[in-house]
Amino acid sequence: MKRYARTLTACLAVTLTLLAGLTSCTQGDENVTLRVLASPELADLEPLLAELKDDTGVELDMDYRATADLSDAGSSSYDLAWPVSDRSFLLRLEDEGERAARPESTPIMRSPVVVGLTPQVAGKLRAAAPGGRLSWADIADAAADGTVRFGMADPRRSDTGRAALVGVATAAAGTGSALREQDVSCDRLRGFRSGQTLTAASSRELIASYTGRQSAANALIAHESELLSLNASKKLREPLRIVHPEDGMVLSDFPLLLLDAGQRTAYRKAADWLLRPDVQRKLMQRTWRRPVNQDVTPSKPLRAAVGNALSFPDRLSIVERLVADYGDPASTTTDQVVFLLDFSGSMRGERIAGLRAAFAGLSGADPTSTGKFARFYRGEYLTVVRFGGRVLQERTVTVRGDGDLRTLERVVATAPSDDSTAVWSALDHGYRIAADAVREAPERPVSIVLMTDGESNAGISYEEFLRRYDRLGADAREVPAFPVHFGEADAAALRKAADATGGRLVDANRSSLLDAFKEIRGCI
Repeated sequence: MKRYARTLTACLAVTLTLLAGLTSCTQGDENVTLRVLASPELADLEPLLAELKDDTGVELDMDYRATADLSDAGSSSYDLAWPVSDRSFLLRLEDEGERAARPESTPIMRSPVVVGLTPQVAGKLRAAAPGGRLSWADIADAAADGTVRFGMADPRRSDTGRAALVGVATAAAGTGSALREQDVSCDRLRGFRSGQTLTAASSRELIASYTGRQSAANALIAHESELLSLNASKKLREPLRIVHPEDGMVLSDFPLLLLDAGQRTAYRKAADWLLRPDVQRKLMQRTWRRPVNQDVTPSKPLRAAVGNALSFPDRLSIVERLVADYGDPASTTTDQVVFLLDFSGSMRGERIAGLRAAFAGLSGADPTSTGKFARFYRGEYLTVVRFGGRVLQERTVTVRGDGDLRTLERVVATAPSDDSTAVWSALDHGYRIAADAVREAPERPVSIVLMTDGESNAGISYEEFLRRYDRLGADAREVPAFPVHFGEADAAALRKAADATGGRLVDANRSSLLDAFKEIRGCI
């Protein structure tokens, strides 16, 4: 009996030791809940997150908020952040001097920002494009003439909207590299913006709105994954044709960020699970996003080449200025440009031909990328003043279609006839037009373009112009003048006028009148 008791006691001791070990392991693998600040676009992951919890014991409590730079990340007890992109967030940290605080980041999946067009519009645009390949410039051109009416998330709040805006602006700059300060000093996106008819705080809300109001827009700018998912939902009258712009796209990588370093073990479990080949396939199949795991072959709809992946700006100030220039996409904005054009006798021949070609180019005849971004757009107010020794003609149109542009072409088709040049009288006249404009519509930006090929030899003096300018109201004095130096014009005098009015001198002798006008389009 004693031997049996000793054996039983030993067995019980071993059993208790094993149980203690098992209990210890179980306690080490307890379920963990991590609070996550997440982009609303990631709400489609909910079914997979339940599997994540079952497999790893890590539960992600997702708080979906449209915040482009994760400005809420430090104000609450978030353990992780899961945005569409962390670019704006990292730029903000760097700007605040917290570069060393950059959190651990793991890209989970990828999707480029693309354009979805209704079949009719896609067919029309592709028929006019070489090889049927469309660019952001083509989209901007079609938006300016009213063909494209698009929806895009608000870039002030949405990562997706901001990525789209950066993509369009980078293409408009035409440098092939990340935007610089000088690339957004003149906003060339007015024509593009004139085509926006639908917006929302996030692209998820945008798409939900579009499905109920499909007549409100004939294009959507969003992630490829969102448009493919929308097409697969069967909620559209016709599936959208997805365009991967030839001039490049911004690629989002949906990074998972560790905000609380104390939760690194649970974070790594979640990130490693999301990167497993089987999970990457599920992500691809359920969300239409491209896998980051190279062992997973993309499905057929996801094999379209991304091409030139556009770089994000490397300074927060550039992004902020771009977003501020774009403004509230829910509000209608139009500009008024007052063109003061020298029609004195010295403009005869090649010079007047160049002026007419410039207006034709701005009216849509210029097929270049910069021409498509700089063209006159629907809803824009345009005033053309012809002058010689006095004001010869004044005409204002609101661009609603080709007929309005032809009206302006007829104005500039008139032959030069006056042998005098009253530059400062013309500029004074332009500011009286501007004063009336800002009084009637204070919200409408106004600018003045003064083009002359000679020195002022009639009308008021420059000093008298300044006296009259100083007597204008404060709002009118905010209107910048952009003198265009052409021919034998007095560059020094024109530069003084530009400096006095907050504008800038542009030299057309170095290129052409068309290039000069394109350079200052939208410099409000």
